[in-house]
Amino acid sequence: MLLDNIRELSAFSSDGKPFIYKNSHSVSLQFDNTAVQSEMYVTAPDALLLGYTVTMMGFLLFNHSPDTIAMIGLGGGSLAKYCYRNLPQSSIVVAENNPDVIALRDHFHIPEDDCRLEIRCQDGRDLVRHADSDYEILLVDGFDHTGQPPQLCSQSFYDDCYQVLTPEGIMVVNLLGNSADKALYLDRIQHSFDGAVIAVDALESNNMIAFACKGQLLEASDQAIMSGLKDLESGHALLLRMTAQNILRQRRNDKLIAALRLSAEQLRAG
Repeated sequence: MLLDNIRELSAFSSDGKPFIYKNSHSVSLQFDNTAVQSEMYVTAPDALLLGYTVTMMGFLLFNHSPDTIAMIGLGGGSLAKYCYRNLPQSSIVVAENNPDVIALRDHFHIPEDDCRLEIRCQDGRDLVRHADSDYEILLVDGFDHTGQPPQLCSQSFYDDCYQVLTPEGIMVVNLLGNSADKALYLDRIQHSFDGAVIAVDALESNNMIAFACKGQLLEASDQAIMSGLKDLESGHALLLRMTAQNILRQRRNDKLIAALRLSAEQLRAG
């Protein structure tokens, strides 16, 4: 369904199926009339419009040119399109379990499947549980009209995500919900990835983005990250500098909290 004026949108009551709202500047994918799931500029269909998608691309700070990327959740294809256009060396597989969402791909200028891009009508849980290959990057951004599906935020799901990554693979998760939910999901990710996790607030939204690594990439020095940022900024019109600053700040905070906890434990033991 295509809605093209604000009066139609305010009166619309969705049955849980995705629909498109279009104005003179953008096209958005929504499940109801209160929240935008994905948004695209009419004049720049491959640009990243929503702040959380820019933050999720922060994985480039640790891996500038991944060969394999898996995504859970297609939406309007913002992340898939950006990676397809700007990371020409990457092969991309996207798992989307809602055929109604996939059916809208042409409205968002999502490229046809080819040797580099494959969009599967598949639950993300099955993608990681029965993977036919390992991935350097795994982007988890799967939502339906009720929010974050339980099968995409369970402990076993995050355990499977860990297993499907290459030895230095990175998972990036878009977390949305109340503080208690986000804290619970983050604790599960920490458990699956043995604490190798950095979580930051997304740009311009209430989302939290968690970066989890199977190897040591998240431990790159501040200097290495900021040096690599200069190379990335020349090729990616993204607000990666702000994301980098948020990641480095959070990493310092996490180290300070860990040191304080250790000190407190030592005092209690003494």
